[in-house]
Amino acid sequence: MFWTDQEFIKQDYTQTKLPKGDYENCRFVNCLFSKGFLDNQNFVECTFEGCDLTNTNISHTIFNDVTFEECKMVGLQFETCNQLLLSLNFVGCNLSVASFIGMHLPSIQFNDCKLHQTDFSEAHLKQAEFSGCDLENTLFENTNLEQADFTSALNFNIDPSINQLRKTRFSRDGLIGLLKKYDLVVT
Repeated sequence: MFWTDQEFIKQDYTQTKLPKGDYENCRFVNCLFSKGFLDNQNFVECTFEGCDLTNTNISHTIFNDVTFEECKMVGLQFETCNQLLLSLNFVGCNLSVASFIGMHLPSIQFNDCKLHQTDFSEAHLKQAEFSGCDLENTLFENTNLEQADFTSALNFNIDPSINQLRKTRFSRDGLIGLLKKYDLVVT
């Protein structure tokens, strides 16, 4: 099935699944997907606004030029979605305990997001932007963060010895996030 230029507003897909198919230039507003299934779907140029996708199954789903705004996305395992043509942007989302392990996401944008305990191990995040994001207990291990922007990010802990940080941008106040492993007291 194919849907284009459609709006799905305040729909509850926790009991009844979103019909499988291709969704192009569609808007999902205040929809509930929590603990549901969005697997094997195709989303192209779609936006999700104010939706709850907590612990939703997104296995094999295509997200091509998809934006999530003010969505709750706790526990999502993005590495299970289809990597072909993958293009995501996040604005004001809660992505705590989400996983992006080993993903290739150059130039991805996270703006004003909560990323507590999110796992970016072995991900390729060259030129990624973490503008205004809270990265408390987020895991960066063997991650390519070259030219990424952390100038307005908060609470990050990045070990320069196990991550690629060439030309990565930090604010002076944020430099403590690079020194936490040394247990230094900076005043």
